[in-house]
Amino acid sequence: MDKLAEGDLVIFVDHKGRSFMQRLDPKKIFNFHDGQIAHEEVIGKPDGSEILTSIGKKVLVFRPTLKEYIMNMPRKSNIVYPKDISIILMWADVFPGARVVEAGSGSGALLLSLLRAVGNEGQVISYEEREDMLERARKNVERFGGIPPHLTLKKGNIYEQIEERDIDRIILDVPEPWRVLPHASVALKSGGIIVAYTPTIKQAEQFVAAVKSSSDFMFLQTIEVLIREWHIEGLSVRPEHRMVGHTGFLSLARKFIPVSPLQE
Repeated sequence: MDKLAEGDLVIFVDHKGRSFMQRLDPKKIFNFHDGQIAHEEVIGKPDGSEILTSIGKKVLVFRPTLKEYIMNMPRKSNIVYPKDISIILMWADVFPGARVVEAGSGSGALLLSLLRAVGNEGQVISYEEREDMLERARKNVERFGGIPPHLTLKKGNIYEQIEERDIDRIILDVPEPWRVLPHASVALKSGGIIVAYTPTIKQAEQFVAAVKSSSDFMFLQTIEVLIREWHIEGLSVRPEHRMVGHTGFLSLARKFIPVSPLQE
């Protein structure tokens, strides 16, 4: 049975489904609205245990999933949300062993997901212009399980260059992704996919226009991901009053080799 140990990240989940992330330390006590939980009482229990707080409230304790970690980790900026990340990974076909360039690193939400998707045989190179953001991303990756050998964090401006070659995928979360296309044209393998995550439709429109005017990128699609949860309790079965609505637009394109003038 998989037991929780000192130093493990865990989430405590209350009766309303609210979660609170902690790293287990036998000297610490977690104080919240349902009382206190001494970490030493959690260490040694199986993952997924139900425990009682100091005032007798039931709480569940789990190791966090990647989604739970992303939603609870420290941030210095807005993140790419799990609903968008999941579509990026599938629509862009981020496969085990892929070499992926990402920009910018942000707080590391997309970065963590890319690292898991490509696995130890792949490589993720993450460009970030701001030193403080690069450090935040590094700390969040390290906190979740250490810095893996297949990660390269680079302080640099991706608008100026992409140093790598033979890249399988490029994922952009930058204000002006169209400025990256000339460098992506050189860095991407033929058949490689580029994705631009943009908060506004005007940014998406400008990226798509640049793709369509290029000579070696085929525009695939622009999509928006919406999630609506449902309330299911007895005879009350209805959509939740609140939903995760707009976060950003995803625009995808694929590199191809155009016919040479001699072949025409």
